Amino acid sequence: MHGIDHTAHLWMHKFVRAVAQTLGYDFDAMPTSLHYILHIVVFWGPLFFLAFIAWTAWRWLRRRYVLRQQQEPPPYAHPGLPVGIFQFILVYSRAQQILVVLAGLAAMPILYTALELPKRIINGALAEDHQPATLLGVSVDQTTHLLVLCSLYLFAVLMNGAVKFWINVYKGKVGERLLRRLRLTIYRLWRSGQGTASRSEAVPIILQEVEPIGGFASDSFALPVFQGGTFITILVFMFIQDPILGAAAITLLPVQLALIPRLQRKLNRLSRERVAEVRYLGGELGMQATQACGRESIRRVGSSLKRIESIRQRIHRSKYFIKSLNNFLTALTPFFFYSIGGYLVIEGRLSLGALVAVLAAYKDFSAPLRELFRYYQSSEDVRIRYSEIQRFLSSDQPHRASFIPRIPVAEGSQSFSRTDPSAMRGVKA
Repeated sequence: MHGIDHTAHLWMHKFVRAVAQTLGYDFDAMPTSLHYILHIVVFWGPLFFLAFIAWTAWRWLRRRYVLRQQQEPPPYAHPGLPVGIFQFILVYSRAQQILVVLAGLAAMPILYTALELPKRIINGALAEDHQPATLLGVSVDQTTHLLVLCSLYLFAVLMNGAVKFWINVYKGKVGERLLRRLRLTIYRLWRSGQGTASRSEAVPIILQEVEPIGGFASDSFALPVFQGGTFITILVFMFIQDPILGAAAITLLPVQLALIPRLQRKLNRLSRERVAEVRYLGGELGMQATQACGRESIRRVGSSLKRIESIRQRIHRSKYFIKSLNNFLTALTPFFFYSIGGYLVIEGRLSLGALVAVLAAYKDFSAPLRELFRYYQSSEDVRIRYSEIQRFLSSDQPHRASFIPRIPVAEGSQSFSRTDPSAMRGVKA
C-alpha cells in the first residue's frame, strides 16, 4: 500500500513538473515550498473543479429524470398558454429576449477593458522607466499618459454600470409585461369555464403563485448569458495574465460551491422551524386571550418561548459560521496569488500590474457562479409552478364563474363585467 502511495505521489510530481515546464517555468529552480502550492493549484484544484462539474451535471440530470417520472405532462395546451415556460417566454417576448442577450454580450468587452486598464496604468503610466507614450499619433508625457488611462478606466466603469442598469431595468419591464399577460390569460380561461370552480384556488394562483414566473421570465435567457459571460471573461483574463494564476483562481471554488449552499439549506430549514414555532405560539396566545388558562397553558407558552430561543441561537451560529467560512475561503485564494504571483514578479516573469489586476478581478469571480446556481433552482421552481397552472386549467369539471369582481385592465381604461364572459374578448393580454 505504501508503494502504491509513493508511486502515485511520484506520478503527480512528474505531472506538475511537466505542466510547469510546458508553460515555460523552471520547476527545479523554484523553492521547495512553492512545489507544494503548485501541486494544489495545478493538480488538485483542477481535479476537484472537474469532479464538481461532473457531480453537479449528474445531479441535474437525475433530478430532471425523477421530476419527469413523477409528473405527467398536461393533457393539452390552452390557446395563449404554450406547453412549457420557455415556450411561453419565447412566444411573447422573443425580440425582447434577443435584445437583452445582445446587450449582455456587448457588456463583456467593456468588462474586459475595465479589468485590463489597471494593469496598463501600473505597468505603463506608473513605470519607473516610463518612455513617452504615443496616443492616436500624439506623443504624451507620463502625467498625461496617466490621466488618459485613468479617464478611460473611469469611462469603462461608467459604461459597464450603465449597461448593467439598462439590462436590469429592461428585464424588469419584460418580466412585468409577461406576468400581466399570464395573469390575464389564466383569468380569461378560468372565466370561460376551464379549471376548478373554487374561487379560493383561482385567487392565489392569479395573484401569488404566478409572481415568481415574472421574475424568472426576465432572467430566463439574459442571466445565463450575462453571468456566464462575466465568469468566462474574468477567468480568461486571469489565464491570459498567467495560466497558473488562472488555475489558482478556481482552486478553492469547488469547496465554496459545494459547502456554502449545503450549509445555507440547513439555515433555511432552521428559519422554517422558527416560523412554524412562532405561528404555534401566536395561536396559543390567541386562544388564551379568549378563555381562562391554567398551568398547562402557561407551561406550553414557556416551552414554546424556550424552543424559539434555541432555534434562534442555532440560526445565529449557522449564519455566522457560513459567513466566516465563506470569508476565509475567499481570502485564502489570494494566498496563492501572492505566493506564486509574487515569486513570478520577483523572477521577472510577471508584471506587478498583471498581479494587481488579477487580484482586482478575483473579487467579482465567484458571484456569477452563485447567480447561475440560483438561476437553476429558480428554473425548476418556475417550471413546476407553470405545470401546476396548466393542471389547474385542465380540470375535467368545467364550470361557470358565478361572481367575478370588477377589475380594471389596460391602464384602467376598461373593466370587466361581473357576469359577462364576453367582456374579455378583444382585450390584449
